[in-house]
Amino acid sequence: MNAHYGVSRWPDEKEIYAKMDRLVNEPIHHIKPEAMQKYMKYFEEKCSGSKKMIEEAKKVIPGGVQHNLAFNYPFPLVIEKAQGAYLYDIDGNRYVDYLQAGGPTLLGSNYEPVNQKVWEVVKESGPVTGLFHPYEMKLAEKIHECMPWVEMYRCLASGTEADMVAIRIARTYTGKQRIVKVGGAYHGWSDQLVYSLHIPYTKTFEAHGIPKEVSENTSEFFPGDVAGLRKVLEENEKAGGTAAVIIEPFGPESGTRPVAKDFAAKVRELCDEFHTLLIFDEVVTAFRVGPGGAQGYFNVKPDLTVFGKIVAGGYPMAGGVGGSEEIMSCIAAGVKAGKKKAYVGGTLTANPLSCAAGYFAIDEIIRQDAAMKAGENGDKLCDGIQKLIDKYELPFVTWNTGSIVHFEVSGVMYLSAADPDVFKKIPERQQYIEEFGAALTANGVITLAGSRIYTSMADNDETIAETLNAFEEVFSNIER
Repeated sequence: MNAHYGVSRWPDEKEIYAKMDRLVNEPIHHIKPEAMQKYMKYFEEKCSGSKKMIEEAKKVIPGGVQHNLAFNYPFPLVIEKAQGAYLYDIDGNRYVDYLQAGGPTLLGSNYEPVNQKVWEVVKESGPVTGLFHPYEMKLAEKIHECMPWVEMYRCLASGTEADMVAIRIARTYTGKQRIVKVGGAYHGWSDQLVYSLHIPYTKTFEAHGIPKEVSENTSEFFPGDVAGLRKVLEENEKAGGTAAVIIEPFGPESGTRPVAKDFAAKVRELCDEFHTLLIFDEVVTAFRVGPGGAQGYFNVKPDLTVFGKIVAGGYPMAGGVGGSEEIMSCIAAGVKAGKKKAYVGGTLTANPLSCAAGYFAIDEIIRQDAAMKAGENGDKLCDGIQKLIDKYELPFVTWNTGSIVHFEVSGVMYLSAADPDVFKKIPERQQYIEEFGAALTANGVITLAGSRIYTSMADNDETIAETLNAFEEVFSNIER
């Protein structure tokens, strides 16, 4: 294992794609009706408090919840307590937590040593002042210490906002307009980046309420296809060039579509050749992979780095963008008359609460070697799931990059936009993921959308055993 990095092995992307081709071309292996009925009975009998509250919430909140991750089948759970590796709902049920708030709580939920230090800061300053606070600088210095290429760091409110600002900086700095993303990748929900989400080449399929002309300067290439990226960059040269290429260095959706280990380095070479900025979206990988993020793991320099989630240690206002002094000066503070600046705001960004939380969380991640511990837990869990897949002779697919564990039971994100029936196939396969996730939840395990797991330092042999027991219970009830 690389020193201070929690990734002991790199997945074979060709092998995974071959397995996924098999999975998406097979009929869905449904959970037996009698077993599914049992799992649904759990929610009706054991989660009545959550069901009642969500029904009430629907009267004042669209859909009943505020965050997409909470839209779980058959209804969202109301969580009352989080501690370490566990979540507790309002009905008193306990779950092993692999959602981890979408990835930021690498230390485990509600980590007391960080909480105490944050509360001490907030007790003196309050959560927000609107003026400068020392921990703004402390956080920026800590990030630079971990990632030397991030010479300057600007706090923002979320990963979505950070992606949006990174694009704006790139366009300001280069004077070019076009951007290139990986098909299927998620870079937040801003107008220009709601383009080919989840499945490559679906373009504006999910861009409701967004004028089509907003994405006219957005192009895509297939995950891992460096030759395809070259073609896009060559085509863009005819229209004034490319401002930036934005990638998740582990592959789109936290590596849901894995890429070759040298993918990031090859993209770097192409960006240099075409005088294009390279943006690393490290919303998930920063600090979770290791103190130096994916850029440190690969030793590949991005021009801009997007942060989210973990950069505030699981506290709110979790986002930011960083890069060289030269590039980041495009958003120097204040209004500069006559100067070419990218306009960026945010009244509540860089508040004492989030900056202190980020500083202390990152410091503790380094001190505890949390990425390494979480990565070891990810290896153990992935290996255990694979043994169960083999035992029950299922076509399901699992792999991991450290603490990011994927398991595919329907392959919905591997469907092809070239398939004329793709939009007919999506609902059934998406529904199956939701049912599978519900089955795991009924057995005491919460995952991200029934297809991804984020392990943490708080996991141990006991939580992993609980999890594998839950998987086996569900696998034993799969139709074959």
